Amino acid sequence: TLSRAVLAVQGPQARERLERVYPEAAAVARFRVAEVRCGAVDCVVAGTGYTGEDGVEIAVPADSAQDVWDSLMQVGIVPAGLGARDTLRLEAGLPLHGQELGPGITPLQAGLAWVVRWDKGPFRGRAALEAERERGIHRRLRGITVTGRRPPRTGQPVLVEGQLVGEVTSGNFSPMLGHGIALAFLPPDIDDGAAVEIDARGDLLAGSVVSPPFI
Repeated sequence: TLSRAVLAVQGPQARERLERVYPEAAAVARFRVAEVRCGAVDCVVAGTGYTGEDGVEIAVPADSAQDVWDSLMQVGIVPAGLGARDTLRLEAGLPLHGQELGPGITPLQAGLAWVVRWDKGPFRGRAALEAERERGIHRRLRGITVTGRRPPRTGQPVLVEGQLVGEVTSGNFSPMLGHGIALAFLPPDIDDGAAVEIDARGDLLAGSVVSPPFI
């Protein structure tokens, strides 16, 4: 059995709502972690979350999770599942491990060169990254906005003038924008505004290349 459950409280009013019931938790700053009391329960609260919005994640003992959950519901926090979180992180252009991050994907290809500490001395993979930086990347993570409501899906081919140039790593319908959006690794010479098509099981979805985030 799990010893802890994690409750993510995210959104533009997350801290305001949370403050009504657990003010110490609401005060944990972005990218900070603190041990606080949520009512009668000792919790670990982190100023993180994977939705593109502000908020916190509360690690609560599993046997007390229901009590903390009920308290959150009482202040008007609306429950949402992992599917909603995935849509939010995609709209924010956030990469997901196993799709936009992972084995075979370098930080340079994923647009995350800013996280590499070139001045820190030796680290695993440094030589390979330096060589890639020198010769130039062969692909980079881009966004695609799709005409219409049909969502692109992971693994679907991306075409330019009928030629395969990449594949979708994450795709979904954007509730905020009202149309499909996707992330894909594409050749680096494809610029913003370029017309592409996504092969959705034989149907071609017209799209345009953009730089994430979508919102």
